[in-house]
Amino acid sequence: MSDPKPIRVRYQTLEFGDVDIHVRTLRDNQQFADDDGEAERLGISSAAWPLFGVVWTSGEVLARFMNDYDIEGLRILEFGCGIGLTTLLLNQRSADITATDHHPSVGDFLEQNVVLNLGRPVPFIRTGWADGEAGLGLFDLIVASDVLYEAAHVELVSAFIDQHAKPTCVVVIVDPGRGQQGRFGRAMAGRGFVHDDVQVRHEELVTGPFKGRIGRYIRTEPG
Repeated sequence: MSDPKPIRVRYQTLEFGDVDIHVRTLRDNQQFADDDGEAERLGISSAAWPLFGVVWTSGEVLARFMNDYDIEGLRILEFGCGIGLTTLLLNQRSADITATDHHPSVGDFLEQNVVLNLGRPVPFIRTGWADGEAGLGLFDLIVASDVLYEAAHVELVSAFIDQHAKPTCVVVIVDPGRGQQGRFGRAMAGRGFVHDDVQVRHEELVTGPFKGRIGRYIRTEPG
């Protein structure tokens, strides 16, 4: 029996004004490595395995949107972070940023990319949206990109956010247009959040076509 074929990676640099973010990613979305079966036990198929490890357009849009966002004094969570581009950028801005993802390989890639950018260590917890309390605590700002890719995720994502949002909290979700925004907005409204689409020209955030939206959901503590 031959040894497992190693995954292939690539290195790229994305520019955010005067800041360069260097990322080690999978070479493409055809890579796969689950020798110990951990991903399979978590329900991650071979087809879905590499999706965490590339830079997707919606992730780039989120990172560019957060590049000049006022983060002073905020505790921030990026969930479903994948390769963690937004987390890496916010870490370079000295933000109080924590990252999570369900995929067992994300933590290693994020740690190596933080080192690649000479950044401070980033708290990372591997957890799924339905895993229950993961010791994350509560956050002032919660961000994510392309997390509503199935109808069943609407309730899971909104419940996860509610579990980790402070009474006053802003949530920013970049969605590439998978058709779940209406249902998600209603689910968030049921948890006290008001929906506010962010009006931006996508060409200011990303090169190439992007037909999605940046949704902002705001909850304010009564009184």
